[in-house]
Amino acid sequence: MHIRLYTDGGARGNPGPAGSGFVIYALNDQNEQADKLYEGGEYIGETTNNQAEYQAIIIGLQKALELKATNVDAVLDSELAVKQLNGEYKVKNEGLARKFLEVHNLRSKFNRVTFRHVRREQNKEADAQVNKVIDQALGL
Repeated sequence: MHIRLYTDGGARGNPGPAGSGFVIYALNDQNEQADKLYEGGEYIGETTNNQAEYQAIIIGLQKALELKATNVDAVLDSELAVKQLNGEYKVKNEGLARKFLEVHNLRSKFNRVTFRHVRREQNKEADAQVNKVIDQALGL
């Protein structure tokens, strides 16, 4: 099964209360987005935007495995994460390096995973999941 995975992470304050969110769509035979399969997120406590972005990729890939996806088109609005995951930038931050390795290990369980950057406006559903989990955790 081929899927499109939208992920987003955010922290209010950077660092601050943070959450990670994702939305998964099936792709049809023409590689076009079809049915929404799953959406979710998690509150991850006090951390940075970049940590939250990577955690979103991790939980999204874990759900993709549960859904038995074989190919993943991952769509992020974090240019830093996309460039790191595509080997254009080195991962210098130790905390991000651990998350990068976790993504790398998950990635190896699929036939193919691609990462591409989109503007924030094209990632509204995943962003909504982030805000939802942060608001719930903060009692808003």
